[in-house]
Amino acid sequence: MSPFFTKNEVKIRLNKSKNKSIGLVPTMGSLHEGHLSLIKTATKENDLVWVSIFLNPTQFDKKNDLINYPKNLNKDIKLIKSISNNINIFSPSEFEMYGDKIISKVYNFKKLDSVLEGKHRKNHFNGVATIVSKLLHLFKPKNVYFGEKDYQQVLIIKDLINIEKIKVKLILCPTVREKNGLALSSRNKLLSSNQRNSSSIIYNSLKYVAENLYKSDFKSIKKNLINKIEKINSFKVEYLEIADANTLEICDKINPKKTYRAFICVSINKVRLIDNILLN
Repeated sequence: MSPFFTKNEVKIRLNKSKNKSIGLVPTMGSLHEGHLSLIKTATKENDLVWVSIFLNPTQFDKKNDLINYPKNLNKDIKLIKSISNNINIFSPSEFEMYGDKIISKVYNFKKLDSVLEGKHRKNHFNGVATIVSKLLHLFKPKNVYFGEKDYQQVLIIKDLINIEKIKVKLILCPTVREKNGLALSSRNKLLSSNQRNSSSIIYNSLKYVAENLYKSDFKSIKKNLINKIEKINSFKVEYLEIADANTLEICDKINPKKTYRAFICVSINKVRLIDNILLN
């Protein structure tokens, strides 16, 4: 199984498989069990599965984050092959996807991209939406798969699908976690073993919010959790918030008639780890 590197190669292969349902799993590579879970789900629900591996430069607001992002295409191919030899891989160059001008399209996501990650990563979601749009228009899949860990991204892509009137079903898959509860992420590889072990506090903090929200004031819960997390060497909380699960409106008090999630981002020596949990 060899990857396809150009859009023309993809179009030729797609033309040979007309009338078959396609499942698309967009990734930036450095695959882990979370990605593999998405791919496995896609293989069960579609005639053909395509996995894109593209480290998208327009969604990084800091060059060092892009440079340091872990990469290993050969290992990624082996992991995909361990699931099935029938899965197609698309691993294009920056030039193939963007041409001479590596810039993102500017979208109007209203308030969805102005909070949480959008507040801390300038232009991030415009970059995400730009590359996902390119992939969806190229593959025209029946289904596209994303993980619950990146919940804000999922809402952005849902909005993108509506804005561009793309006929595709977005499938949200559960977050896959390490034994200590840490959400799987390619960035976890950048942590030391001690940092990785201590990172269990991230998911534990979310669970604490979910278990105590009706017993105590969230502002007090938030303050205590941040203090506890930041006692760990090099751990810094960028945000810990409750937001409406549909609009991402930030709030301190919840309405039992609505659905909410708690969101967290912890920076560990500039390695940003995000997670979220459904509250009610």
